Order: sequence, then C-alpha cells, then structure tokens
Amino acid sequence: MLTGELTQAPAGRIPRGRALIDAILERADVRIDGGRPWDIQVHDPRFFNRVLAEGSIGLGESYMDRWWDCAALDELIARILRLDLSRRVQRNLRNAATVLWARVANRQTRTRSREVARRHYDLGNDFYAAMLDPYMQYSCGYWKEAENLAAAQEAKLELIGRKLALKAGERLLDIGCGWGGLLRFAAERFGVEAVGVTISERQAELARARCAGLPVEIRLQDYRDLREPFDKIVSVGMFEHVGHRNYRLFFEVARRCLKREGLLLLHTIGGNRSESCIDPWIDRYIFPNAMLPSARQIATAAEGLFVMEDWHNFGPYYDRTLMAWFDNFNDNWPRFREQYGDRFHRMWEFYLKSCAGGFRARVNQLWQIVYSPCGVEGGYTPVR
Repeated sequence: MLTGELTQAPAGRIPRGRALIDAILERADVRIDGGRPWDIQVHDPRFFNRVLAEGSIGLGESYMDRWWDCAALDELIARILRLDLSRRVQRNLRNAATVLWARVANRQTRTRSREVARRHYDLGNDFYAAMLDPYMQYSCGYWKEAENLAAAQEAKLELIGRKLALKAGERLLDIGCGWGGLLRFAAERFGVEAVGVTISERQAELARARCAGLPVEIRLQDYRDLREPFDKIVSVGMFEHVGHRNYRLFFEVARRCLKREGLLLLHTIGGNRSESCIDPWIDRYIFPNAMLPSARQIATAAEGLFVMEDWHNFGPYYDRTLMAWFDNFNDNWPRFREQYGDRFHRMWEFYLKSCAGGFRARVNQLWQIVYSPCGVEGGYTPVR
C-alpha cells in the first residue's frame, strides 16, 4: 500500500517523496512538470512514493498506468542511467528477493527457458513482421553506412557472413534462429546448408515457411541437445536468455559441435557489470528469466574451450535500431490496438525507449565475438 504521505503533507510544504525524486533528477537536469522534452509530466501524485518504494518496477508500471508522461522517454532514461541514478532509489524487498533467487537458482532450466518464448516471442508473427525489417531481425542492426533499418539489418547479416568466412557447401548452425532471416540470407548469399534451432513454436512455423525451397532445416529444439558437427556456428540475440549458470554449458555445446577448423560468432547484448539477473521490470513484463552477461562472465565461460579471435562492440547502433522499431510499432499500432490494448502500447513504448536510453547512456553494449577452437592458423583478420 502507498503511504498517503503526499496527500497528508501540510500546505506549502513539498511532500518528502517528491522532494527526494526532485533531488535525484536534478543531477540529470530533469525537472518535474518542466517544459523540455525529457522532463517528466506527473499526472498522479502517488507516482513519487511508488517509484521510491518499488524502483524500476514502480517507474515502469506507473507509466503503464498513465501516472506520468515524458515526450522524450528515451532521453529521460539515458540521463538517469548516465549518472547511475537508478541505484540511488532503494530496492524494495520483492526486488531484492528476485536478485537473491537469481544468484542461487538456475532460472534458465529447460522448462523455465520456454517461458520467454511463450510470453514474448510467441506474441504474434504478424506483430513482429510489422515492427521489424524484411529479414525479421530482432537484434541490433549495423548502421555504419546504412540509412534505414532494412539496410542496417542486411549489413549486419553480411557482416556476420564475412566474419565467419562462410563458403558454399559449408554447414552452418544458428543457435536461437528466430524467424530464420539469417539462415535464409546465408543460404541465398553464401550458398551454405543450414540448421536453425529455436524453442518458439511460432518462430519455427514462420521460419520454415520463409526458408522453404532452401537447404535450411528449422528445428524446435533446445540448444543443449545438439550433438552433431558443423563448419560454422552463429548465435544472435540468444545468449541473453542462457543465464550465468549455463554460460559454460553453452560454450561446451558449441565446442563439441564445431569442427576443428571452424568459427563461432556470438552476437549478444552485454552489461558493464557482472550481474545475476536483469532489470526487474524487464524481467516481469518483457524477457522473463533473462540476464545480460558481462565481458568477464563470457571470457570465463569460454576459457579453455576457444581462442577469442575478435571482439567488436557497436552498442551505440542499438539505440538507433530500437528507435526505428518503435517508429514501426507506433505507425502500425492501429492494426493491433484491439488485439493487445492500450496498456500494452504503453508497456511496449517503455520497453523500446528505455532500452534505447540504456544504449545511449553506454550502460549496455552490443558485442560480436569470434572464436576458433584452436586458433586460426596465421591469425584471424577482423572484419568491420
């Protein structure tokens, strides 16, 4: 329950909850009811105590409940995260329990790992097709020379193919293949034979249709069950769902499936700190049981199994990718309003724009890491 402190404050005195939030936001040059795009417009005074009591969950849920608005939500979040202000808001016991549970338990078991497929990736293929590019890439685009989302995603796929040095006739494995866009591109552009695994039934269904007529097999399969040889392996945007207790197992599976002269490319979001769980609001509403690996966690998990040949960070491109997704989502929203409802729109806007703010603030990164089992003879030449 809320304390009621705000409504009981004596006339002329700023309630303590608002005063605390004001002081926190002042450091980021954010004002309550100010006139700049990144200022917060508060519609319900209970907002202040809710955020102080519940942290990120309170911030996100109160936005979904229309207790506040912000014209440039992405920039607001970036300003907060640049100064690490979110850590100044004390976590409540419920959030602390989530963190503790993630540290001691494996939240990405075979059974629990399917929860994110059911709640997120199976939302609707038509919904994601409207938000994404023609290859339906639900990961960061490569905007080095691109001017729009479709070009950035095609450049990303081309970059992956070149980093892996894909050749006609090679056998490629995609761990977490999504809607099959990368496999389709690799088969058409590089002439490979390919296998993709996903735990999302809706993704597998559409991926099979989109790769029809190509030497591509789509399986509804957990990556832990893979036991066959491949020339090259790629995993894009899936490692965020592996969990820190399974990082080593992921690399062990990749090692046993990759031929001695092969290459592995891991494309993943990463964090600047080693954590055991993701932001509580993201965990509850968007990606249950997910977490972002740190560079140390990845390096430790791969140690003794692979030689790290290349580590490429283009995290700032994710800001632009997320904002492009939001524009597509928002433009197409009238088609989906009746199916999903307006509260979903607020939730999805908070998700996309707050994540964009995280990459803009450089608290989140996007890494493409290339590994070889024994080291590339003569050295690996990085591709950019």
